[in-house]
Parts: sequence; structure tokens; C-alpha cells
Amino acid sequence: MGIRVYKPTSPGRRNASVNTHDEVTKNSPEKSLLVPLNRKGGRNHHGLITVRGRGGGVKRLYRQIDFKRRDRDGIEGKIIGVEYDPNRTCHIALVEYADGVRRYILCPVGLTDGDTVLSSSDSAIEPQVGNMMPLRYIPTGLSVHCVELLPGKGGQLCRSAGSYARLTNREGKYATLVMPSGEIRRVPIDCRAVVGQVGNTDHQNRRVGKAGLSRKMRRRPKTRGVAMSHHTHPLGGGEGRSKGGRAPVSKSGVQAKGGSTRNRKQHSQDLIIRRRRSKRYGQLR
Repeated sequence: MGIRVYKPTSPGRRNASVNTHDEVTKNSPEKSLLVPLNRKGGRNHHGLITVRGRGGGVKRLYRQIDFKRRDRDGIEGKIIGVEYDPNRTCHIALVEYADGVRRYILCPVGLTDGDTVLSSSDSAIEPQVGNMMPLRYIPTGLSVHCVELLPGKGGQLCRSAGSYARLTNREGKYATLVMPSGEIRRVPIDCRAVVGQVGNTDHQNRRVGKAGLSRKMRRRPKTRGVAMSHHTHPLGGGEGRSKGGRAPVSKSGVQAKGGSTRNRKQHSQDLIIRRRRSKRYGQLR
């Protein structure tokens, strides 16, 4: 695993770097686990643009990931390949179980070809890297990823490259996790998690370097709000280059820097012990 920096033979190459993907051992995907991925261009089911600056890009096929693994309890699986996934930042591992079934899972750090993984609903297995088990049976202090928010719903937390949560405590029906953002929250103790840290940790060190690669990743150019008309953006309009003195906001008026983005009426609000802190202002969000 590493980042390769080339000689500055062009302006785009000067500021760019690439991920060598040293962990990848299998180049072709499993055809039985591929499904079409339709591009929506940032539009919702009404056809309205809800995410600006999305469109185009390279065609992809979606790799079906097994985030639950509940129907594989007690069946030993062997890693037969680590693959690159264009739909996510981390690598994925192809697992072949003893009964011949093949599934994709998120590849944690240290997992490679020939290793075995297990999933269980009790303490019958060891808390080794790649094993999935309820939080009540994972020793405190370990790093976990792909954590469920509700038992049986499948892993939802800590799924990006290099992320993990630290299991610090168990009390009553809940386990306490320290999230990558610094947030401390409680999760039901029967929720499952995978032991270890998500792989491809050098992803954050890669620099795109030029606009052409951003277009291949479906990211279109962005227009500043102050450069738009007054009827197009809250920050637009005015004679010449004028800011207007208003705090930075999105096109819909939502604060862009330092504003709270979480709905305070969420049912899981009471499960958060300490909220994450804003990197810009150092305040709770």
C-alpha cells in the first residue's frame, strides 16, 4: 500500500498522486455479484436536482456487498481475492464459504488471500480481524467497523477507507463507541460489527491533481454563489463583486460553515453522549 508521486511532466501531473493499490490481488470482478448502476445526475425520484454538480463520469457496475452476514453464521469463509471497487473508497474482499456461496465484504487492514473469516450470533468465534459478531461479545478497546445501528439492519457506520470506531464500554443494553469524528454514542449491544479497521488507509493521501479526473468521478465544475444572479442564489446579485455581508449558505439557504446539520428530533438523539466538534469553529454540532 502506498502513494506514488510522478515527476511534474505536465501541470496536471505536478500536483497529482496515485494510489498503487498494493493490497489488490484480483483484477476481474465476480460476475454473479454485479448489478447495473443507473446514473441519476443528482436528481431525486421527482426528477429535481437535490445535489448540485453531479453528472457524467465513467460507467460502473455495482458490487453487491454483504453487510449483514447473518445467514452465514457458523460457516467458514475463505478469502480468494481482494478487489478494487469503483463505488467506494475502500477495497472489497471476495469470500468463498464452505458451501460454495460467494459474497463480497469490506476488506479490513491485514486481511489477504487465504485468510478465513467467520460470523456468529454468540461468543463461539474469536474476535479476530474480519470476523463479525455482536458488540456484547467483542472485548472493549478493540477497533470495529461496519457497525449496525439496529440489530439485523446491516452495517451502516464506519464503512469508508481507513475508518474505525473504538469500543470503549458496555452498560446495560448499550455499548459505547467513539466514532471517527470524535462523537461518542451508544449503540444497542445486540448490534453486530466487524473486528478491525477498514483497509486502503492511504486513500486520504491521494491528490486528484486535475479537473479531468474529477469529471470521471461524476463531479462537475462548481460555480460560486456570489457570481450568480440574485434570483439564483442567496449570495448572488449586486454591482460588481459584492458579498453582501451574509454568512456563507447553500442555494437553499442552509448554512455552509459552522451550521448544525442534524435534526434534533431524531429518535437516536438521546443515544449521543458527546457530539462531534466542528473543525472550523471548535463548537459542538
